[in-house]
Amino acid sequence: MKFGIYSSIANPPRGEDLPRCVDEVIEESRLAEQAGFDSCFFGEHHQDKDGFLPSPLIVCTAVAASTTTLRVGTSVILLPLHHPVRLAEDVVTLDIISKGRVTLGVGLGYQDADFRAFGVNMSDRVGLFEEKVEILRRCWSGEEFSYNGKHHQIENLRVRPDPVQTPHPPIWIGASVPASARRAANIGDAIVTTPSTTLDNTCRLIDSYRDAAVAAGKTPAPIIMRDAWVAGSRKEAEEVYGPEVMAAYRYYWQNGLPEFRSIQNESELTLERVAKDRLIMGEPEECLNEFQRWSEATGAASCLLRLRHAHSGGPSHAQIMKTIDLIGDRIIPYMD
Repeated sequence: MKFGIYSSIANPPRGEDLPRCVDEVIEESRLAEQAGFDSCFFGEHHQDKDGFLPSPLIVCTAVAASTTTLRVGTSVILLPLHHPVRLAEDVVTLDIISKGRVTLGVGLGYQDADFRAFGVNMSDRVGLFEEKVEILRRCWSGEEFSYNGKHHQIENLRVRPDPVQTPHPPIWIGASVPASARRAANIGDAIVTTPSTTLDNTCRLIDSYRDAAVAAGKTPAPIIMRDAWVAGSRKEAEEVYGPEVMAAYRYYWQNGLPEFRSIQNESELTLERVAKDRLIMGEPEECLNEFQRWSEATGAASCLLRLRHAHSGGPSHAQIMKTIDLIGDRIIPYMD
């Protein structure tokens, strides 16, 4: 199983020092490449008061220019908000700049504020999403095409230049419920599972995805994303990472994400309650055993690690650098 890092770029609570945050993420990406990580991914949100950077492809370009082998990607771009032809051209440009190192991860989106910022009706997001994925593929086909859909009409278009990767940059689809998993199987190149749910839920999601992919005559390619932290001890991991991940989980619970609906009251949302079979956190040997367990259970080709959380801005850059080093030294060499 390969490893990637997912990096939120934000500076709570008011987004005041984002240039420093960008510099730190680029430095973390360089170290991740040296430590044996395969990839680095960035997400998208809009109008967040913490300054969450809204254009992940631009960040990907900066990281690609500072590395040589690390793949760069989005996890996820909120596809309903983007014109597919413009996005196809931007991704092709990055594919050329990075010499074939870009992965396009796309998702439906779940925050109403993201959709309001662009005047997009959130209730249209599934139809918009499916049309845009089809148009992206046609844009990268190397052929002229026309498209007449409910949301898009395109006549006699031939996107140039062609991507470096063949047949095109992979399209990964983020999913947290069975319907999204089946959609990923039918129109995507891989599924990326939600980082904040349990192993059992992740396996059920991947089973839905795998069954649909096989039925569609495609080879399943599950990718897992995990909230994880490797430290010198379990106590250190809980002290450093625990408050950061719990700040994120409180936000998700308040916004009604499916993986937290079983929790009736916010007082039940404690690290002790949610950590088991959800967080990979502790000293290296403990984490290695957990990564191996998740790898065997899910059959995932890659695992994206969410080390920093946008809702709190932490853990710190210095702590993340230390953890990247530990993962490179004590985890990655033993996951072949």
